Amino acid sequence: MVAQLEYSSAVGTQVTSTILQNQVHTYTFDQLPLQCGGQLGPITLAYETWGRLNAQGDNAILITHALTGSSHAYDPAYPDDPKVAWWNLLIGPGRVFDTSRHFIICSNVLGGCYGSTGPSSIDPRTGHSYGMRFPIITIRDMVHAQRRLIEHLEVRELAMVVGGSIGGQQALEWAVTYPELVRKVGVIAATAAQSAQAVAFSEVQRQAIMADPRWLCGDYIPGQGPATGLAIARMLAMITYQSEEAMELRFARNSVQRNECPSPTFSPDLGGRFDIENYLYYQGAQLARRFDANSYLYISRAMDLYDVSEGYPSLDAALRRIRSKALFVGVRSDILFPAVHIHTLADKVCATGGDATYVELDSPHGHDAFLKEWHQMAEALRQI
Repeated sequence: MVAQLEYSSAVGTQVTSTILQNQVHTYTFDQLPLQCGGQLGPITLAYETWGRLNAQGDNAILITHALTGSSHAYDPAYPDDPKVAWWNLLIGPGRVFDTSRHFIICSNVLGGCYGSTGPSSIDPRTGHSYGMRFPIITIRDMVHAQRRLIEHLEVRELAMVVGGSIGGQQALEWAVTYPELVRKVGVIAATAAQSAQAVAFSEVQRQAIMADPRWLCGDYIPGQGPATGLAIARMLAMITYQSEEAMELRFARNSVQRNECPSPTFSPDLGGRFDIENYLYYQGAQLARRFDANSYLYISRAMDLYDVSEGYPSLDAALRRIRSKALFVGVRSDILFPAVHIHTLADKVCATGGDATYVELDSPHGHDAFLKEWHQMAEALRQI
C-alpha cells in the first residue's frame, strides 16, 4: 500500500515518508506562474531519488512518469520485480539508469495525487480541497515546477531527461524550454502534440468521470468519489494503451474462468462474460481505489493541451532550440501515439539541425510497450 505523505506548510522545507519501504521526499516552494495565466502556490512536489549527485552536479537523470504514475519508478528492495515500481527493471546498479554512476530523480507531477500539489490538496485560502477550483495546468507548468526541484537538489546540469507518454511530453518540453540544462533527452511514445483521435479518447474518459453522480462537480469527499466513472474511464484508456494484436494474443474470445470482478456499474452479465471484459473491470477497479478522479481530469487535459510549439513562431522554431542528443522511441502497434508520428518528429529535429535518433519497438503491446518490453527498452536507451 502507498503510505500517506506528511505535508509541510513551511516554504522550502523538506519532509519524508515511506512508500513501499522507500523514502519519498517532498519539496515545497512559494508559487509558480502558470502558462494559462495566474499563479499557484505554495506548491509541493513529492519525489524519490536513488544514487548520489556528484561534486560537479551533472550526473543526474530525471525520469518522468506516465498519466497515473508516481515517483516510485524503482524499488531497490525488490529490484527484479516489475510490479512493485513502474520502471524497476531499467534502474539500478549496472542497468541502463545506473545508480552506481548516476543520481536518479523521479517526481510526482504537479496536479498529481501521490504527494504533489493537485486538486485533492488543501487550498490555503479556503482550508478545503481545491477540487475543480484548481487552476488549469500544462506540461510546461509541470516542467517549470520540476526545474524548481532540480535547483533545490543542487543539480547544475541534467545528464538526461527521459519518460514515456505524458512523461515523453515532459522530456521534450525540457529539451525545448531548458536546452542549456539537458545533455540527453529520451522522448518515448510521445509527440509534439496529440492527435485529434487521442484528444477524443481523453474527452470520453473525462465525461465518464463527470457523468458519475458521485463526482459532485469535483467536490466529493476523499474516498467517496466517482469510482464508477473513473473505472469506466480507465477501461477505455486500457483499450487505447494496447492493440488488437495484443488483445487477441492474450484474450481472444475466451470466456472468463476465474477471478471474476464485478463491473463498475454492478450490472448483470448478458449471456456470460468474456475474459477481456473481466480484465477491463479489474483494471478499472484497481485505478478507482488508488487514484484521484479530479487529478485524472487535470492531468489528462494537460496531455491534450500540450503543443511544444506554443509561444514560438513555428514547430521548427521550437525544435531548433534543442541542444540535447535526442532519442525518439515509437512502438509499431501504438494506436494512441502512432509510431509514424514519432518518427516524423525525430526527422524534424534532424532537419532543424538537431542530433536525433529514432528507434521503433517491435512489440504487439501497443502504447504500454515502454512499460513491458524491458530488453528492447534497454537496447533503445543505450543508443544515447
